[in-house]
Amino acid sequence: MENNFDGLNAVFVNCTLKKSPSKSHTRDLMDVSIKIMESEGVNVETIRLADYHVPVGVQPDMTKEGEQWDDWPKLYKKIIAADILVIGTPIWLGERSSVASKLIERLYAMSGYQNDKGQYVYYGKVGGCLITGNEDGVKHCAMGILYALQHLGYSIPPQADAGWIGEVGPGPSYGDKEWNGEKKNPPVGYDSDFTNRNTTFMTYNLLHLAKMLKENGGYPAYGNSRKEWNDGTRWNFENPEYR
Repeated sequence: MENNFDGLNAVFVNCTLKKSPSKSHTRDLMDVSIKIMESEGVNVETIRLADYHVPVGVQPDMTKEGEQWDDWPKLYKKIIAADILVIGTPIWLGERSSVASKLIERLYAMSGYQNDKGQYVYYGKVGGCLITGNEDGVKHCAMGILYALQHLGYSIPPQADAGWIGEVGPGPSYGDKEWNGEKKNPPVGYDSDFTNRNTTFMTYNLLHLAKMLKENGGYPAYGNSRKEWNDGTRWNFENPEYR
């Protein structure tokens, strides 16, 4: 298979707690994957969720639930138009950020929508995640995020997560160029072979799976169409030999 990824679209959602223009260490790690994708001809868009007014909730538009405004509907249009979604989050108290949890809840709000095959709307799209922190929790956070994405309908390739953590306790974060007056060259974490390798593998696995799904029109609708289920074209559970 030719490794030509032109035509693929990816959205990276940075779930840092900090609004722009504050420095985001999570974005520093996301940039490793972003640069690889862009070098392969992929169209990449980034969203820092904290920069937008996205209320908590599990409805598609929370203005219908009493909120004065909700930026989620316009952000969702960007996410659903992409072949690949990568969620980036810092670790706080061993967990993904509250912003990441809010993102997943708002994604969940749209999961009942259907594509033109009658499948759930995220079918045929690919998901992954990147984690940064100064304490344990990379695998724990990735486990929860990737489970949520596949439950919503995203496809998860092998090695769909990567991350970096420093020593336990206070210390420099990924991408810091200085700590306690000491210059860091290269910036902290940039020379981590483990992080660089896993981030690279994650990126290409996302690209390979997204390309395969896109070239094949996503998943066949046989056996997984909500529309057919609602129309009565479903498996006959009393006589499994017949539909």
